[in-house]
Parts: sequence; structure tokens; C-alpha cells
Amino acid sequence: EMLFFIILILTVTIFNILFKETRWNWNKINLDSISFPKSFIWGTATASHQVEGNCNNNWSEFEKGFKNNGEPNIKDSQFSGLACDHWERYKSDIELIKSLGVKHYRFSLEWSKIEPELGVYNEEALKHYSDVIDELLKNKIEPVITLHHFSHPIWFDKLGAFEKEKNILHLVSFSKKVFSHFSDRVKYWCTINEPGVVAIQGYFTGMFPPGESNGQKAGEVYKNLLESHVQIYTALKKLPNGSSVKIGIVKNINQFDPWSRYNIFDWLFTFAMNHIFNWAPINFFKTGKLKFRVPGLIWNTHINKDAIKSLDFFGLNYYSHNHIRFNPFSKDYSDLMYKKNDIMTDMPYTIYAEGIYRAIKLVSKLNLPIIITENGVADKNDSIRSDYIKKYLFAVSKSIEDGYNVIGYYYWSLMDNFEWAFGYDMRFGLFEVDFKTQERTLKKGANAYIDIIKSQTDE
Repeated sequence: EMLFFIILILTVTIFNILFKETRWNWNKINLDSISFPKSFIWGTATASHQVEGNCNNNWSEFEKGFKNNGEPNIKDSQFSGLACDHWERYKSDIELIKSLGVKHYRFSLEWSKIEPELGVYNEEALKHYSDVIDELLKNKIEPVITLHHFSHPIWFDKLGAFEKEKNILHLVSFSKKVFSHFSDRVKYWCTINEPGVVAIQGYFTGMFPPGESNGQKAGEVYKNLLESHVQIYTALKKLPNGSSVKIGIVKNINQFDPWSRYNIFDWLFTFAMNHIFNWAPINFFKTGKLKFRVPGLIWNTHINKDAIKSLDFFGLNYYSHNHIRFNPFSKDYSDLMYKKNDIMTDMPYTIYAEGIYRAIKLVSKLNLPIIITENGVADKNDSIRSDYIKKYLFAVSKSIEDGYNVIGYYYWSLMDNFEWAFGYDMRFGLFEVDFKTQERTLKKGANAYIDIIKSQTDE
């Protein structure tokens, strides 16, 4: 017994040494002295279902439903509905983008509008996105297209969506169609947005469609989403303009840190979560082997050596980390915990700018250019946005200074929008949206972003 406890203590001690939770003394950091290369890309981002309005897809169907306990799938039974009416107001919204001083706009194509029935393409929808691209280019803003950002057609859902590997061909076919239309004008393409979130939230926590709780199925969906990226990349590179564009995946990194650094169970659970969310997919693109290994939850191995050469850049989404306390009696086997001095955002996580530095360090193992494709804060009162932007951009600038190849940053989001299961309650936008009048108003906290861009781009 004594030997067991000695080994346990030594193990925890080694974990504490090897996996330190990075913390900086912000009182000694001058947030006004950050600098970026002149070539650095500044941008902002949205997603079709969240801003366009009048979508008819897997999410609009999910919004009508209820959980097993009778609660609505979306907070307070909110519906996306007209959203920000970005479909009709894109020209004036592009003026807002221009006013920020950014040069890139990342947005997604709504697959359900372009291909409302299997094999049937809506020419008006294709023309709409063509007009959006032309309007952006006219205003000297680079369009950055995301092919799958959480939402897809109902017919795809009925086929089993990403639960079945054979369905990947439908997304590849859609991707080839839109690529052939827009690749002469669009240089940057993102394939899948946050595959881990789609899989875990949709098939384990049940927060996303289809609202299931099945660890094995979550692993299968996760694998098929990553496989989708590889197949899309391979297919698009063979098309005209394929060799001249940049294609990447968008992956969120969310570190899991142990609540108690002296509790072996907290450590082991956070290792399992980091493995699923962060380490396994990164390793897939480094080795061509995807290994999910969590006994009782997920057990999956997938090999595709094409994955090693399937990225021109890495799209990194980063918001925060989570302190996890292992709890075998909880639905998700864990409790989210918060430190006394943590500054909370409106979402159930904290301001943790050191984490974006940690995330950059992790994905740099792939030796690829890194674009921060999403980073932002839900802050209804606009009281912490300025501080958030300054701290996270300091961390990004520090990573560049330390030799990491970060080439761009897109703030999430351009404007307040439909924040998935949270409805309209979470306000990430640089612009506030009055959803009754559709009026957009620049938030005071957004000036921090505008000022930093201006200071870094002025000759």
C-alpha cells in the first residue's frame, strides 16, 4: 500500500511539472505595446445559419424540438428565424466590415439553400453568393469561405448525415460545385468548422442536433468529419485553381485542466478529454492515424495517410479552457469549476488569454501557417470586450515574437447573432444588433480591435 501511494504521489508530481497551467502576471504587461508584422491578416467572421435568416436545415428543425426532460432544445424556445437578415443586408454589412479596417471576411455557404434537394442546385442562391464575393472584392476585402459550419440540408440528415461514412460523397460533391463557381475569386477555403464540437455536442452532450447521447456514435461522426476534410481537400486540389488556393480545416482548441492538481482522477479525466478534443485530431494530420481511446465511451481507429498532406493552413478557433473535476455521478462524468479570481464571460467559461498561446504552441507541431479563424467574447454589457481583445491579441503577438507562424486573426463575430443552443442571449458581436429593427451599432469595446488594427497597418 505504501508503494502504491508513493507511486501515486510521484505520478501527480510529474504531471504538475510536465503540464503546468500557464499563467502570466497581467499587472506587469503593457497591453499597448503589442506589435504585429505588416503582412499580418486582420479579419472578422460569421456563419450562415447564425446571420442570414430564413434557413431550412438540420438546425431549424432542431430548434423546434425538446430534450427528453421536456426542456426546449434552444434556450427559452428561441428560433433563428430572420436572424440578422444578412442575406438581404449583406451590402450594408460589408460597409461595416470595411469600417473596421479588416481585410478578410470569413463566412459560410448555406448548403441547404444551394442544394435544397439532393442533386438539385439553386442557381439564385449560387448567384447570391457570387454577388457577395464580388461586393467584398470591390471593397478590397478577401472572401474566406467555410463549406460546412454546423448546418446542412434536411435531406442529408435523413440519409444519416455524418453517422455514415458513405454520405461524405454528398458534401464532397457540393464542395466541388461551389468551388467550380467561386475559386477564381476566392483564395482561402475552410472545409469543416469545429468537427469535435459537431460530434461531441451533437452525439454526446445532446446540445446540438441531433441531440443524442452515444459516445461510440460521437467517435464515428468525429472520424467521418475529419475524413470529410481529407476527401474535400483532395477533390478540390484536382480542380482548376486547386493548386493556387489555400485550403484548411477549422479546429477549436479548448484545453482541459484539472480542478485539483493533486487529484489523480482529475488528471486522468482531463487527459482523456484533451486526447479526444485536441491531441488525437492534431496527431491525425501529423501521422495519418486517428486514435480515440476512452474505455467505455469511445474506441475508434482510422487511418488515412492522405491526411498528412491535406492542409495548406490550420484554422484555429480559441475561446478559453475549462477546469474539470471528475465526477462519476454526473451526466458528463465531470463538473465545470471556476477559480475565485476568474473573470467570467457570459458563456460558461473564463477569460484565459494564456490559452491561445498554448493552443498556438500545440498546433504548431503541424508546421503550417496558422490563422486564428475565431476568437471573441460573449459580453452582453460590453464591459470586458476591450480587455479581452487586448489580452488575447497580446498573447497572439507574443507567440509570433516567439517564432510561431501565426499569419492572421479573425474576431468572432462581426455582429450579434443566433448563438446556437443559447439562442440570441450570447452577444459576441463587434456590432450590436437590435433584432426588432435590424439596426447595427458599433460597441465601445470594439474600438480596441479597430485601434489595434489601425496602429499596426498605418505606415
